[in-house]
Amino acid sequence: MNKRSIRNTDFAGKTVLVRVDFNVPKRGEVISDDSRIRAALPTLCLLSNGGAKVVICSHFGRPAGQVVEQMRMQPIRKRLSEILNRPVLDAGGPNGTQPAKIVSQLGAGDFALLENLRFEPGEEENDKNFSKHLASLADLFVNDAFGAAHRAHASTTGVAKHIPAYAGLLMEREITMLGRSLEGSTDATVAIIGGAKVADKIQVLHHLSKKVGTILIGGGMVAAFYVAQNNPGGATVVSEADRLAAEDVLNANGAKVVLPSDVLTASEFSKSSPASIWESNNVPNDELILDIGPRSSKKYAQVISLAKRIIWNGPMGVFEWPAFANGSIAVANAVAANNKATSVVGGGSTAEIIGSLNLGDKITHVSTGGGASLEFLEGKTLPGVAALIDATG
Repeated sequence: MNKRSIRNTDFAGKTVLVRVDFNVPKRGEVISDDSRIRAALPTLCLLSNGGAKVVICSHFGRPAGQVVEQMRMQPIRKRLSEILNRPVLDAGGPNGTQPAKIVSQLGAGDFALLENLRFEPGEEENDKNFSKHLASLADLFVNDAFGAAHRAHASTTGVAKHIPAYAGLLMEREITMLGRSLEGSTDATVAIIGGAKVADKIQVLHHLSKKVGTILIGGGMVAAFYVAQNNPGGATVVSEADRLAAEDVLNANGAKVVLPSDVLTASEFSKSSPASIWESNNVPNDELILDIGPRSSKKYAQVISLAKRIIWNGPMGVFEWPAFANGSIAVANAVAANNKATSVVGGGSTAEIIGSLNLGDKITHVSTGGGASLEFLEGKTLPGVAALIDATG
């Protein structure tokens, strides 16, 4: 999946449309976490400093093709302007004639930001006319929104049919680092996979079983693996599909699958519910499995310490609740402590754990894409990546 990067392209004096992922958390009109905005800065600054006229576009939230006042881009534009310490023009739109008028006013190095792409129904429909409209605003297209690369939308794939399309620096790094995590000796690679349901992770588990030496299992799906081994899964209702999926993974001829030997449980799915520790073969039928246990945390940390490559996607338990966060914290600290390994952490909640512990600088790569990184690890082709020019093209 080798794609041509914008870093090796002549863009001076040209107008460049940059698709970013500015779908950031917001409380009222205040951005509560601007890390996704900052992740796009290397690409935006490269273009601006190189004399390009930079037109930025992103989605925000799920307005379903309608204008939703609370989902306008103005707070994001304000924060981006503060970080860049320079004006970012409101390009309006995303459809209509206003964007072209604003873009025509841009000088070399200037920035403009389109209104929320998903206000336009044609965005998620990958509408041909909306794709042409976006392409008409620029000479070149740069996709730096890895977090949206698994979506075949007008701004991720459609526009690339009309103007030359390149990978941004963030997109380039995501592709490189995720790809590198699956290269080399399988025995030296450890994958840590958490999540609520086996069915949600079955494809990634199957793909990774051929690419890694060991898979450490955590999260709510532990119950399905226990049931597949004829052990009690606690109060969790394990569907037949999940049981069969877990059984399939356990019986696959590939990576060694390691399950927690002890777990933390609670009688209710509640933050205030007291935690109990149970052995894997003795979980009561009225207890919910909410985290891996202390002995398992130590075992997982030991396995992680010996790895040369580490892939982590999904928490070990309900990490938002302190009583059931210790498994995820132990794994995060173990991944960060192994400074000899190449570590890649999937986006979404896993990245949130790393961020909450301020461990980002000790991880080789923290992906900005939750669903996109998961689909990449499943071995799927991401439409937003496939649409870019090949490095040899």
